Amino acid sequence: MTNSGVDYQAQDVAGDKRGRRRLSPRIARLTEVPQGSMVELPGRGSTYVVDLPGPSADSPTVVLLHGMATTAMLNWFPSLRELNERYRVVLFDQRWHGHGIRSERFILDDLADDAIAVCEVLGVERPILAGYSMGGVVAQLAAHRQPDKVGGVVLAATTYRFQETRRERAFHKSWGVLAASFAELSLRRAELHKQKLPLLPESSWPVGRMDRWAMSEMRSTSGWALAQALAVLGQFDSSEWLPTLKVPTAVVITTRDRALPVFRQLEMAKAIPGAEIFLAKAGHAACALEADVFVPVFLEAVQSVAGRL
Repeated sequence: MTNSGVDYQAQDVAGDKRGRRRLSPRIARLTEVPQGSMVELPGRGSTYVVDLPGPSADSPTVVLLHGMATTAMLNWFPSLRELNERYRVVLFDQRWHGHGIRSERFILDDLADDAIAVCEVLGVERPILAGYSMGGVVAQLAAHRQPDKVGGVVLAATTYRFQETRRERAFHKSWGVLAASFAELSLRRAELHKQKLPLLPESSWPVGRMDRWAMSEMRSTSGWALAQALAVLGQFDSSEWLPTLKVPTAVVITTRDRALPVFRQLEMAKAIPGAEIFLAKAGHAACALEADVFVPVFLEAVQSVAGRL
């Protein structure tokens, strides 16, 4: 990539001799990732942002929204090289994740407004919001809450609701009650966890130690924070307003997903007027573990939205 000077050389480490699943070949044997900076969002807090200029000044901008229990870079790094060949790419750590904003409560509307705030600080107008899993929920909310500030949406491995079956309702109800009982403790422990993080995420490491970097990214998010995030995410349901979305939309369905039912991903796509559907024969962690399958499909989805802006 000419813009960041990052070494993207890779070798296949999709599995080892014991058959354990490992990172996709696209992100193996790396020694460096693009470096970002902490950016202050007025009235909201500061978060870690990576801004990669596009091939030209008028290149469309894609804002990448990561999933739960990961960070922006860990979720999206396999896609950056090819995505950045056509677009300006912006990614940032969302609230309670990695080096993202810490707040008294985890509220999805705040995450959606954070995405718009990042764009405003960087001078980005009407970007394409691309969300993976939890990021897809955030992208839906942003397009619903501030449609005049969103150019298009790409939803990948995500859904429009988490509760439908009796088992799902029982789980999320009980988890919500449990999480509420230790909400204050979660906030304190999550804040202490963030205070122990380095000022900026690591951007380089010894050759062959990509696994070390990946683990450091995963550990940058407190389990206490994730407990609260899961409780809030489980209450999300956009079924009432999803058909009112007007922005160009593409939906990448992970057809081997065991976390989010495929039929529900399809229902979401059909509920959005004019949404185009793309199929990735991969599981829910395709962004990192099956990137060789996911990335080409994702790029097609982004291009379909860019072509309709």
